Amino acid sequence: MNHYETVFILTPVLSADQTKETVDKFTNLITENGGVVVNKEEWGQRKLAYPIQRLSTGYYVFVEFDAEPSFVDTLEVNFRRDENVIRFLTFKQDKFAHEYAEKRRRIRSEKAANSAQETEPKAEESKEEENTEEK
Repeated sequence: MNHYETVFILTPVLSADQTKETVDKFTNLITENGGVVVNKEEWGQRKLAYPIQRLSTGYYVFVEFDAEPSFVDTLEVNFRRDENVIRFLTFKQDKFAHEYAEKRRRIRSEKAANSAQETEPKAEESKEEENTEEK
């Protein structure tokens, strides 16, 4: 199995449910064909660098996955067939890009854990302040 990254841009006119359904469709396609989704990030709606199909914004989705090389063609055919996808790019990670991606995910998860720990004491402090004010 090889390591791949894909970024696809969805039309901005989709509702939140339609967007989630389309993203799930492609992640399920990966897993159903023997692949493993390593990381999925929804970057949200962003301005495009240039108009595509008269659209100036798009909803960006980034997916890292492990799969057989023959699967990439299947994935890209499905991107082309889906009218909600306006652009996509899939590439194979070399060993350096794969190491960098792992490091980036680890750092991101550590930052998320640290920010969660910082917000918990603040919530407890505000409850304690409310209790002292009531007395």
